[in-house]
Amino acid sequence: MKVKRITTNISTRDVAAAQRFYGEALGLDILMDHGWIATYGSFDTMTVQINFAEQGGNDTATPDLSIEVDDVDVALERMKAAGFQIEYGPVNEVWGVRRFYVRDPFGKLVNILSHL
Repeated sequence: MKVKRITTNISTRDVAAAQRFYGEALGLDILMDHGWIATYGSFDTMTVQINFAEQGGNDTATPDLSIEVDDVDVALERMKAAGFQIEYGPVNEVWGVRRFYVRDPFGKLVNILSHL
């Protein structure tokens, strides 16, 4: 299992407010917009991304981090083997990811996912 990407998630009640700062002033592209979450970054390099979200999807809490891996089921088994409690999932979401939530040792909610 390899980590492919890590993005931060900013919890907000006004996802659209990010456009002026991140879209207009910084010139980032909108890579994804589902209404409740918008991802800003660069189409030139996927290593530059930041998310703004009202919720985590399916009315879950907004995770602090999202970590994309190449095999979410291997990541799930590793988390369980290490003694970390799974807080949500695993689940295949309608927007095309398989994911689960887990808390890191610092109490941060982490969304671990793979694209389907």
